[in-house]
Amino acid sequence: MKKFFAYCFALALAFLALAPVAATAQRPAMNVAGPAYRVNPGDDLEIMVWGDERLQRTVRVLPDGTFSFPLVGQVMAAGLLPSDLERIITVGLKPQYRDTVPQVTVTVKNPNGYQFSVIGKVKSPGTFTPGRYVNALEAIGIAGGPTEFAETSRIRIIRKVGGMVQTIPVQVGAALKGDFDHLNPAAIPQIQSGDTMVVP
Repeated sequence: MKKFFAYCFALALAFLALAPVAATAQRPAMNVAGPAYRVNPGDDLEIMVWGDERLQRTVRVLPDGTFSFPLVGQVMAAGLLPSDLERIITVGLKPQYRDTVPQVTVTVKNPNGYQFSVIGKVKSPGTFTPGRYVNALEAIGIAGGPTEFAETSRIRIIRKVGGMVQTIPVQVGAALKGDFDHLNPAAIPQIQSGDTMVVP
């Protein structure tokens, strides 16, 4: 009988020791924020200068990456964060106010400028505007996935960098076949606006 109670006591201690581990395993994974959004040509920006309704408007970033704003003039926006544009507009408005410039808020209303294309042997080739940053694997999924005869080991991203063209290998062939053992971040690069993914 003593052995039985000792056995039960040992089981209870083991359960208590494992309880925190089990509780940790059941906790939902925390969401990790993606990279901060940088403005692209074609984006719609909502600009508000608090207390001055004349300066509250929505502007579209032109293909050259700029937009015009009253009392400030031409603003280069492409590649900048909304907070960067808030500072630029605030500095541009300073000569117009005797006291402190009202708070300036810049919000990306429609991220239409973040576009990429997927061409070749995918089920739904085309140009996509997902409204959020995606990686190469997600881009293939948005394009419907590869067709039966796609050469998934030869997928490439074509990217314009200044006046040059860069070719980036995408190594997701194994992952598309269900093998995730050797998958690493370098194999699934982030898609940048203007990229073209070629699936031969």
